[in-house]
Amino acid sequence: MASTADIATTRQPKETKAQKVERLKRSKNPWEDFDEVKEFARQGRADVLPEWANLYFKWWGIYTQGDGAGAIGGTGGEGKATQYFMMRIALPNGLLRSKQLRVIAQISERYAHSLADLTVRQNIQLHWLTIESIPDVIEALGAVGLSPKSACGDVTRNITGCPLAGIAADELTDASSLAVEAAHFLSSNNEFYNLPRKFKVSITGCPVWCSYPEINDVGFTPAVRERNGKREIGFSVRVGGGLSADPHLAIRLDAFIHHDQVIPVVRTIAEIFRDQDCLRENRDRARLKHLFTQHGWTAERFLRELNNRLGFDLDPGVEEFAPPDAYRDHVGIHAQKQPGLYYVGAAVLRGRITAAQMHAAAALAEKYATGELRTTNMQNLLIVNVPRENIDMLVLELNAAGLHVEASSFWRGAVACTGTEFCKLAITETKSFTRWLVEELEERVPEFDQPLKLNVAGCPNACGQHWIADIGLEGKKIKQGSNLVDAYYFCVGGAVGEHARISRQVGYRCIAEDVPEAIERLLKTYLATRDSNENLRAYFARHSDDALRAQLAGAIVAPVTRDLPAGPVPHGVGD
Repeated sequence: MASTADIATTRQPKETKAQKVERLKRSKNPWEDFDEVKEFARQGRADVLPEWANLYFKWWGIYTQGDGAGAIGGTGGEGKATQYFMMRIALPNGLLRSKQLRVIAQISERYAHSLADLTVRQNIQLHWLTIESIPDVIEALGAVGLSPKSACGDVTRNITGCPLAGIAADELTDASSLAVEAAHFLSSNNEFYNLPRKFKVSITGCPVWCSYPEINDVGFTPAVRERNGKREIGFSVRVGGGLSADPHLAIRLDAFIHHDQVIPVVRTIAEIFRDQDCLRENRDRARLKHLFTQHGWTAERFLRELNNRLGFDLDPGVEEFAPPDAYRDHVGIHAQKQPGLYYVGAAVLRGRITAAQMHAAAALAEKYATGELRTTNMQNLLIVNVPRENIDMLVLELNAAGLHVEASSFWRGAVACTGTEFCKLAITETKSFTRWLVEELEERVPEFDQPLKLNVAGCPNACGQHWIADIGLEGKKIKQGSNLVDAYYFCVGGAVGEHARISRQVGYRCIAEDVPEAIERLLKTYLATRDSNENLRAYFARHSDDALRAQLAGAIVAPVTRDLPAGPVPHGVGD
C-alpha cells in the first residue's frame, strides 16, 4: 500500500514552464554570476549547466545556436542546440564608433566565421561562438565600451532611437542622450534584472517615428506645446506595443513629459511591469501589452498607476499628429542640419554583413568623415558627418565593398530574421531566401517605382516584423510528396504612423520557390491598375482580401488559414 508521503508526491502538480523560469530567476541574478561563465569556458561545452544554456546566458546577450534544421529538427516546437552560441551586442540608439566596429570585425574574423547580422533593434549579432571564446569576446567588447549585457533575457532590451539623432534637419529634439542614459540605467540596475518578459523601449525626437514606437512596450515621441508664450518640446508616451504571434499596437497615454521626466517615467513603467504577478503565470502572455489584451487595463488606469508611483501628476498631453506615409530607411545621400555635412546610408541586404565589410566601413568612416556610424532598425548602416567634397569617393568605396548606397526598392526594403540557419525556433530559412527573392524581383519587376517594406519572418514569433510590412511573409512548412518544404503565408498592408495597422492575413500561402512569381503578379497588377499617385498602402486598403489573394495566386482561390500550431508558440530570439 502506498504511503501518505508517496500519495502527496503523486498528487503534487507538475511545475509549469513559467513556474520553472520564475523559480530559476529568483534563485540567481545572472548579471552577478559571470564568473560561472568563465568557469564553463575553462571546463568546456559539456560542463555548461542546462539552466545557463537555456536561460541565464540570455541575460548576457547569448543564445544557444541551432543546428540548421530549425524547429522541425527537435521536439515541442524547438530545435536542437549545437555546441555554438550567438551573441547580440547592444548599441543604444544605434550609436557606433569606427574603433568599436573594427573590434567587432576582428572578433567576427577570429571567432564568428567572419560574419555578423544587423538586427531590427539596431544591435549587431554574432554567430558560431564557442563557450571557450565568450569571456574573451566580452572582454574585447568592454575595452571599447560595448557589451552584450541585457541584449536578451527578461530585461530591458536595446533601447532604440532615431539613427539621425543630432544631425537630422527636421528633428524636433536630439533624444539620443536619453536613450543611452535609460539603457545604461536599466541594464546596470539589479532592481530590473527580473522582469516578467522582455521589455522594449524606444525614445526618439524624430518627427517620422523611424524607431517604431507603436510596436514597443514603451515608446516616446516628440511633442510640442505653447506655454506662457514660449514653445516647449517634450514627449508623448505610448505603452503596450508588441508583435510576436499576437500583435498589438501601443496605446498613447494622455501625458506631456518633460525631458527631465523621461528617465523617471521609464523607470516607473519598468516597475509597473515588474510588479505584475499576473504576467508571470504564462510565458505566452507575459508582455506589457497583455495588461491591455488580457487583464482589462485601459490607458486611463495605466496613467493613474504611473502618476501614483511617480508621486505627482504628469501634465496632460497635447494634440499630436502621427507622421503620414513615410519611408525612412536612411539609405542614400542626405544633408545634415550641420552646413556642409551629409550622412551616407548603405543598404545592408537582410542585415548580413561580413568582417571585411565592417573593416571597410570603419576605415571609410575615419578616412572620409569623423569615425561615427549608426545602425538602423531596417538593418542598414550609416556613416555620418561626411563633408560634401568626400561624398563621391565614399560612395564609390562603399559600393566596391558591397555596401550599396544606391539600390532597388526591393534591396532597400527587405528585412529578414535569423531563420533556421541559426535559430532553433524558426520554421524556414530566411537570409538566403531573402537575397534570392530580392534578386528575382529586381529581374521580374524592374519597373517597380515605390518604396516597399518586404519583411520575412521564419516563424509566427515575428522577429522579422512582418506584421508592419507592406508585404509580410510568415514562414510555414508544406508537405510536398514525402518531404516538408519551406513555404510562406502572406500578410499585406501593415503600417506605422498615421495609418498604423497590423497587416492583413489574406489567406494565401505558397511554397518558397513560388513566392517571387506571386509577388510579381501582385505588384504588376498594382502598377497597371493603381489610381494616380496611389501608394501600396492605399491600394491594399481599397481591395478586399479575396481580390488580393487572387492577384497573388493568379486565379480565384479559397482562403487558407494561417495555420498556427495548436499549442503555444515557443518564444523567439527576436530583439
